[in-house]
Amino acid sequence: MAERAQDISNHRQWRPIYHFFTVPLYLFYLGWALQRAIANPGMDSWFALLGAVALALVALVGRLQALKVQDRVIRLEERLRLAEILPADLQPHIGRLRASHLIALRFASDEEAPALVREIVANPAISSREIKQRIKHWRADWFRT
Repeated sequence: MAERAQDISNHRQWRPIYHFFTVPLYLFYLGWALQRAIANPGMDSWFALLGAVALALVALVGRLQALKVQDRVIRLEERLRLAEILPADLQPHIGRLRASHLIALRFASDEEAPALVREIVANPAISSREIKQRIKHWRADWFRT
């Protein structure tokens, strides 16, 4: 199966079941429970609102935790990859790269990565978006959820 091309315009991924079904359903339920609590204040309506908030928080926290784990794995993978492909003068700087730098660098080809790391070392304030904009040959990452 041919791999789709990936670049800065299409590297963000949408999970339809989460983004287009679950999140709207949570928002609808939260809005309904809030409207019900305002229109008919009482213990039942306030417990329904509390349940809606708790349910939305469970989904949000679960999603954020999964993304944090993925970020940690990406950091590890990129540190290992950079240790293999960077020239000796850049090796000591691997540990100084921020997580956002490493996460952006995962899209850079092995040939482009050393030049990008040099830019990051020269300007540590560079954003992940700026790093991604400088990438010419993208390594696709379709596994992030």
